[in-house]
Amino acid sequence: MTYLSDLLSSRELLANLTAREVKGKYRRTVFGQLWSLINPLATMLIYTIVYSFIFKARVEVGDPSGLDVYPLWLMCGLLPWIFTRNVINSGMTSIVSNGSLIKKVYFPRMTLPLSAVGSFGFTWLVEMAVILVVLALFGSKWYAFLPLIALNMVLLAMFACGLGLMLSIVNVHFRDMQHLVGIALQMWMYLSPIVYPLSLVQDSADGAGKPWIVHLYKLNPIERFSTVFRDLMYDNRLPNWTDWVGVLAAGCLSFLIGYVVFSRNEKKLAELL
Repeated sequence: MTYLSDLLSSRELLANLTAREVKGKYRRTVFGQLWSLINPLATMLIYTIVYSFIFKARVEVGDPSGLDVYPLWLMCGLLPWIFTRNVINSGMTSIVSNGSLIKKVYFPRMTLPLSAVGSFGFTWLVEMAVILVVLALFGSKWYAFLPLIALNMVLLAMFACGLGLMLSIVNVHFRDMQHLVGIALQMWMYLSPIVYPLSLVQDSADGAGKPWIVHLYKLNPIERFSTVFRDLMYDNRLPNWTDWVGVLAAGCLSFLIGYVVFSRNEKKLAELL
């Protein structure tokens, strides 16, 4: 409880670190915060050209929304993934990159990876607001599920934060970790139904006579988060209860384990850096 009290008392420091990250991210750039929209839009355009026009990937029509727009379907899963990837990468390197500060003065070190969540969370809110407006223009009635969308965003932030906390400790001991995680994140994305629908995996598994592959595939937490986001935002329907249990368990367990691992190793960080 003592560490938690220290962390809660450093709310102002966390807010300042988050503001510093937000302001410094696009400092001295012409477009400034617009880059937070340009980057995902450019990524969407690339994947749309490759998967929708070249590979002719098709997604099921939104039920009951009736939407049949691949770029919008893609963005409902891509934006949460980009947020997750950024939080994990930034949280993992937050301790090593602030080594000189950690050696000079004491403060709850957890504020460093948490500030990464806050800064990228701010960007994600802007991106999600834009995609929700566009979805509404195309007829999506996502606003009926807005509280559930917000809840899923919080759970995903907890999931990504927990991984960032754990990896930040590992990265202090093994500096190769940040390079290995970069490769793992690339693999993780393509092993998740972000740019392609889950039905492709199901069809391939059925064709190979190995339906158990789908059950193994669905153990991926990102698959659950993507499914819930698309159910709420694109299809406009309540997600399956098993998906809700999956995202709730992933978010809470990841954050709890990350908090315990980080808090128990924090005192050693200054001498290890």
